[in-house]
Amino acid sequence: MIEIRRVTKVTKGGKRLKFRAVIACGNQKGEAGFGVGKASEVPEAIRKAREKANRNRMRISLKGTTIKSSVDAKYGASYVILKPAPKGHGLVAGKTMRAILEVFGVRDAVCKVIGSTSTINVLNATCKALKFMELKENKSVENPQS
Repeated sequence: MIEIRRVTKVTKGGKRLKFRAVIACGNQKGEAGFGVGKASEVPEAIRKAREKANRNRMRISLKGTTIKSSVDAKYGASYVILKPAPKGHGLVAGKTMRAILEVFGVRDAVCKVIGSTSTINVLNATCKALKFMELKENKSVENPQS
């Protein structure tokens, strides 16, 4: 569970109240995803978010308890930087990024969010960075430069 927030939509008849749940699901072995669910009741929002999180899972390869290489990405107004750290250093990251990285199984890394700290933008930017890291690793394996 990353966040539960009460959101309102102002309409001609008044304010419509709903709840937004943001959840990260994973196995702590390099596989995880996140989902956002909205509903008029909290349990229903959580259920929707969990379903979306399981549908949107992605896999990354870890190097022990850390990520393989430094990577950065931008999504919306959020810019994230992720760097590997030695074993035992710990996870130095903000609330949102810490939640998704813990679910992936990353125990040691240094991370920074620059710009907007909007929960959904930070999650999207983090996942985009991790996907880019995987692509970068796969390309270097396919085309080794000697």
